[in-house]
Amino acid sequence: MRRHLLRLAPLVPCFAACFALGGCFASRAIGRNLTASHEPRKVEHKIHEPRRADARLAVLWVGHATVLVQMDDAFILTDPVFTNSVGEVSPRLVEPGLDARDLPPLAAVVISHMHFDHLSYDSLDMIQHKTKIALLPPGARAIVPRYAFETRELDRWESYDAGGVRITAVPVRHVGGRWGIDQAWRPRAFTGYVFEYHGLSVYFGGDTAFDRAHFEATRARFPNLSLALLPICPTAPRDFMRRTHMDSIEALDAFTLLGAARMVPIHFDTFINSDDAPGDCPRFLRHHMRERGLDDDRVSILDIGEQRVFLTK
Repeated sequence: MRRHLLRLAPLVPCFAACFALGGCFASRAIGRNLTASHEPRKVEHKIHEPRRADARLAVLWVGHATVLVQMDDAFILTDPVFTNSVGEVSPRLVEPGLDARDLPPLAAVVISHMHFDHLSYDSLDMIQHKTKIALLPPGARAIVPRYAFETRELDRWESYDAGGVRITAVPVRHVGGRWGIDQAWRPRAFTGYVFEYHGLSVYFGGDTAFDRAHFEATRARFPNLSLALLPICPTAPRDFMRRTHMDSIEALDAFTLLGAARMVPIHFDTFINSDDAPGDCPRFLRHHMRERGLDDDRVSILDIGEQRVFLTK
């Protein structure tokens, strides 16, 4: 019963946003979602066996903030969303780049925060037998239903050993609520993570605004990051979005501050949650990459469903 009640809540943030923003941006976003096609674009040549025997470090972008990370023989899944919509109001533009049933056994699932496009109950239903643990930010466990896996909260700089993979919660700048009206109740329910395994280290930013101090503090503790997964969207309207989201310039600045060897951009072209049109955010990113002399080897823009091997055995 509790799970069903929790699923009745998706429309609340839309109404809360309308009040908070005077109706302008929220009404535009809701209108674009209502007129969007409810048939997501298919992913061609979808991978059904994501385990790469030749890989030490590989990434498969499922879409939005959902990424399957392979570090040698260990797999970590970030912010799993496999449904055709989020919040029952935002249809998926492109189908998931990997079917949930094709996931390998996971060392852990990590959830960065409680927004509907990052914490999906139906998606957790689909993958609950793929993992033994889901890690959450402080305050999130109270709203997560019971599943077959254990749930555990990690506070800032706290670590958890998941079958040899060391996962550490790192600071980001976002908001902690799920329904818009509950941010004051869970003021710290958002986080980034660093995964460490066999000398490799991967940063996952989840959803964050630009915060120099946070990125510098993370680099001080993890000075040799192999890879950074960084959000580049939504960007518009910028005066509003900059409070909680990075644009492509800020994402590249964060990449530099983190000192990571490589970057994969995430959180774009999957759902409509801003004034940005599909294709805007990666186009802006490519422009700023050229300005900084960054090539595809340093900043790899993946298609949904694409898997990239960064280090081989």
